[in-house]
Amino acid sequence: MISARNIHKTYGDLEVLKGVNLDIQAGEIVSVVGASGAGKTTLLQILGTLDSPDPGRESLIEIDQVDVTRLGEKKLARFRNRHIGFIFQFHQLLPEFTAIENICIPAFIQGIPPEEAREHARELMEFLGLSGRSEHKPRQLSGGEQQRVAVARALINKPAVVLADEPSGNLDSASADRLHQLFFKLRDSFGQTFVIVTHNEELADMADRKLTMVDGLIVD
Repeated sequence: MISARNIHKTYGDLEVLKGVNLDIQAGEIVSVVGASGAGKTTLLQILGTLDSPDPGRESLIEIDQVDVTRLGEKKLARFRNRHIGFIFQFHQLLPEFTAIENICIPAFIQGIPPEEAREHARELMEFLGLSGRSEHKPRQLSGGEQQRVAVARALINKPAVVLADEPSGNLDSASADRLHQLFFKLRDSFGQTFVIVTHNEELADMADRKLTMVDGLIVD
């Protein structure tokens, strides 16, 4: 599902990634751990095509059998919206929109008819235990509910890969536990592949594989 080779990333004089190689199979849940500054978030952003590796290194990033390093800007944006879902520590919901409107935004960008998008959003909200909250705005939802809305938004286009950066870092313990269990339920129900950057050791150990980053490299 994901194959990355020789991924370098440099900011000025600081080399954050030093030739990362990575393979992730379809349907896997993989956690990525390591100290702050090890390169975890930078790697996730590059895998998600939000950033690009250093040029001139003969890097390769294949996602769902597409070499994304060869896509132009417009095609890359379309690919990202269709094939990759993102979950962040801070849910980044738009405060002026309702829960269901926030969920539907990637589908609208994809060109899915509004009623079809809303129907799928309602199905996801029911699956995620958010029935009855569709017309609530983010400020009317608990932190756990807001994060589940963000999860639904990540899933609305049925992406092949979901990338999560500290997804439970802003939640209390009970909400974090429910979110962690939800990832496995989603994988088992929909077959999504998850790559999760986390400092939460419990979540990291639940994953099918745990990768450790040290100084810009995956060491195990």
